[in-house]
Amino acid sequence: MAMIPILILAAGQSRRMRGRDKLLEDVGGVPLLRRQIEMAKGTGQQVFVAVPPDAMARRAIIDESKATPLISADADEGLSASLRSGVAQLPDAPAFLVMLGDLVALETADLVAVLDARDSAPDALIWRGTTADGKPGHPILFDASLRPAFADLAGDKGADTLVQRYASNTHLVALPDARARFDLDTPEDWDAWRLTRT
Repeated sequence: MAMIPILILAAGQSRRMRGRDKLLEDVGGVPLLRRQIEMAKGTGQQVFVAVPPDAMARRAIIDESKATPLISADADEGLSASLRSGVAQLPDAPAFLVMLGDLVALETADLVAVLDARDSAPDALIWRGTTADGKPGHPILFDASLRPAFADLAGDKGADTLVQRYASNTHLVALPDARARFDLDTPEDWDAWRLTRT
């Protein structure tokens, strides 16, 4: 498999967590961000993490995990700014994988499935994970030819407009259950989820 950098988006402000940082929430005995980095590293690919400049606790986790931090100076502008900055700082590669940092149910096998789809569907420009019933989610693998378009992203919609533009060139990869979209945005979400795991 070609070397494909993985970009974890971890520059959000967890506003709905009312003072808690969801990327620091405990998952299986480690902070969520640490879990996500280790999961991504399990693919054998190089892992990069987009973070705001003042997120020192997140930076410490990234450094301990030996991933590469990518500082997103304009992270407070929204997801598009983090993507703009993060993608611009990635090394040259034939493609790059983007994943949200808070998708707590994703597994290494899911990332590998999307990475492998590049070989099985070589005519696509985007390879995207979906839920088992076909709802689009993450991770998303982008061909390197789309990289310049990330410089024009704006707002808090991430790469939605770009993905929509290339819908006919997108290959969907069904992942188990709702892993591609399952996140926990509030303290109540986290409490309810933990009850299902006890």
